[in-house]
Amino acid sequence: MTYTESIDWLWAHLPMYQEKGRSAFRGKLDNILLLCDHLGNPQEQFPTLHIAGTNGKGSSSHALASVLQEAGYKVGLYTSPHLKDFRERIKINGEDISQEAVCQFVEKNKDFIEGENFSFFEVTVGMAFDYFAYQKVDIAVIEVGLGGRLDSTNIINPVVSLITNIGKDHTEILGNTLEEIAYEKAGIIKPHTPVVISEFHPLTAPVFKQVAAEREAPIYFADSLEVPYTMDLKGGYQAKNIKGIVQTLRILQEKGWAISEENIQRGLSHIVANTHLMGRWQLLSEHPKTICDTAHNAHGFAEIFAQLGQEKYNTLHMVLGFVKEKDLDAILPMFPKQAHYYFCTPKIDRGLSATLLQEKAASYGLRGDAFPSVESALAQAQEQAHTDDFIYIGGSTFVVAEVV
Repeated sequence: MTYTESIDWLWAHLPMYQEKGRSAFRGKLDNILLLCDHLGNPQEQFPTLHIAGTNGKGSSSHALASVLQEAGYKVGLYTSPHLKDFRERIKINGEDISQEAVCQFVEKNKDFIEGENFSFFEVTVGMAFDYFAYQKVDIAVIEVGLGGRLDSTNIINPVVSLITNIGKDHTEILGNTLEEIAYEKAGIIKPHTPVVISEFHPLTAPVFKQVAAEREAPIYFADSLEVPYTMDLKGGYQAKNIKGIVQTLRILQEKGWAISEENIQRGLSHIVANTHLMGRWQLLSEHPKTICDTAHNAHGFAEIFAQLGQEKYNTLHMVLGFVKEKDLDAILPMFPKQAHYYFCTPKIDRGLSATLLQEKAASYGLRGDAFPSVESALAQAQEQAHTDDFIYIGGSTFVVAEVV
């Protein structure tokens, strides 16, 4: 099988959350345990860091990988979803898994996979573990896909766990309150294993403390940590992420990992170069300044609008698209009424119709036109915007994927 044939086979045979939504979420660990047993339990063959959170877990995962690379380690990095190419999910020292390795995994395990009821995410997690073990990484940074407690990545025993923050997202699966969502994220806390919490919240802190106490896990709230570093990732919200990142690195140092202050400084200031992270307050062009960001929930948009408040521009143009299950009533009231909107439909089955979004937005005083694609919406925004304006593109990872 060629690489394209291998990827097409995975998409055709395995339910994918990004495409199907809740129906593709298994909500149990039986399948991933079965698959990894078939693979020889590769997840037990290398140390790991486990990263969860509503927002910031992707940035934090890439930042930790970057610092560990600068320290001379061979670092695996597993994140999801991908933006352009499936192989972005699985990296070693910033390099995507090879097409050949993907083909070999599918070819070798195709019959077994066909005989079971695996999801797309379960198979990609198994592929990542298998690849990292085969390549003999020194450590792997593993990002949770959704939640934590029942996420397929949650069969590892990490050196440190990191939970970035808690906000309302995927409430149909994780719960409707911050406390319920925090409990699901706290599922990655392992017995006697340090856990770092990047952001303190009075409603979620007791949940984390209780679970950590039950599992005799040392817990570190990083919000008060003084951090003498900066990151090359733009966006004011990274000031919160960096505290959890540095606290995690401090614990690794205490455990004997050879990470110098210079490694930390260089790693945090070269995240994009070292890991090729995309879609985090990413500058696409100047005059007009055009930014895309993968923020897709109320917690994330609060940070986006705080960042926009620091920008100087004449008129704000927003190219906006969402998935069907997004709680628009929690998000749209946050958006500025004076902006010009270009509503679009992401190119996936779960993409919300631009016309429906336009109608819903109008009920909150947000005015704009509907476009059948992200491309056509952006083209119109670029045509309408003046050089001293600002264009923002977002609402969904899948909108950003079409412009980076």
